Amino acid sequence: MNKQVISTTAAPGAIGPYSQAVQIGEHVFTSGQLGLNPETGELAAGIEAQTEQALRNLGAILEAAGTGLDKVVKTTVFLKDMNDFATVNAIYGRFFSEPYPARSAIEVARLPKDGLVEIEAIAFK
Repeated sequence: MNKQVISTTAAPGAIGPYSQAVQIGEHVFTSGQLGLNPETGELAAGIEAQTEQALRNLGAILEAAGTGLDKVVKTTVFLKDMNDFATVNAIYGRFFSEPYPARSAIEVARLPKDGLVEIEAIAFK
């Protein structure tokens, strides 16, 4: 099976040696998305705005792959502060509907660009 790189300017470009997403067969694996504005490269202000932007970035990448947030089966949410979990969860719930994807949420010491949240996903086509 061939690996296909997914790339779009509707989401921030990779800031390292990785792809925005990779498709293998009918599965799409995204890299973690921060709350970066794709036009400016700047982080949105605060946990709410960063969460919304990270999820919009994720959606744009999935759309470029020919799928969408409704086809996500698994996400991983990385949080700078687990005290933000309820806020992130409320926003996350506006982007996904039942049946919800499986999910892990992890508090981390630090995220790239000192982001507050990063979200990655696995989806199918």
